[in-house]
Amino acid sequence: MTAGRWIATAFAAALLAAPVSAQSVKAGIEAWQRADYPAAVTIWRPLAEAGDADAMFNLGQAYRLGRGVTTNLGAAQTWFDRAARKGHLDAQTTLGLLLFDNGNQIGGLRWLKSAAERGEPRALLIYGTALFNGDGVDRDPVLAYAYVSRAAAQGLAPAKATLAEMDKILPIDQRQEGVAVAIAKAAPSKAPAPPKAPPQSPAAKKPVDKPTAPALAASGAWRVQLGAFSKRSSAEALFNKLSGKLAGKQPAYVAAGAVTRLQVGLYPTRAAASAACASLGGQPCFPVAAK
Repeated sequence: MTAGRWIATAFAAALLAAPVSAQSVKAGIEAWQRADYPAAVTIWRPLAEAGDADAMFNLGQAYRLGRGVTTNLGAAQTWFDRAARKGHLDAQTTLGLLLFDNGNQIGGLRWLKSAAERGEPRALLIYGTALFNGDGVDRDPVLAYAYVSRAAAQGLAPAKATLAEMDKILPIDQRQEGVAVAIAKAAPSKAPAPPKAPPQSPAAKKPVDKPTAPALAASGAWRVQLGAFSKRSSAEALFNKLSGKLAGKQPAYVAAGAVTRLQVGLYPTRAAASAACASLGGQPCFPVAAK
């Protein structure tokens, strides 16, 4: 075999052997968008194993969604964790929400706090709600208002709804202080750089981590809301504690993303619901229209 022929043969062999390792995260995204999930996983895996945080995150999403691989939440969590430790913002948020939703409140809040401090809106909402209720962290209504305000300012609809509820029960001085804190926290940092994956990529497919706001009926009976908790058992414990002051009213445990909202009713008018809140002393409480 001549030298020229050998070089040509070796070059052809390299082309056959190299495409996976030489492919980019973007190539995997393009395969994913074509619904060729196995190809996307094949492209991302060596990149993830080599330390690419975007590939790690997208591979975690593939395992979580069961696309191109068998659904494996343990493997998904491992890849999210590896990407999160490299500072990947979406990975920190998704890992935090996954842990939080599966009962690991301490681990979940740790990652959500990290993502919230970087301005991620979903993390700001969930961590801010935890601060407001003192659920797993020390209660801090001012900082809670600041975090939820920042999430609402980014257009997150559930954050806007939660902020409106906070407006009903926090005094104006705490709200003003919260706004000042929000401005101070947002000012030094720039908006997070967009991930390499476009909106159609796995980075945009997060069915388990979309917090939802309570839907309000246009008219009808009323309830009072007494808190939102990461565990339903915490909501049940609060109801049991306060039930003697609620004149026989019944609880409603309303799922809202990763939290359970404790609502009690029914009351014929908003004024009646407000009066019930007043009878509870310092317990956070506000009227909501029943679904």
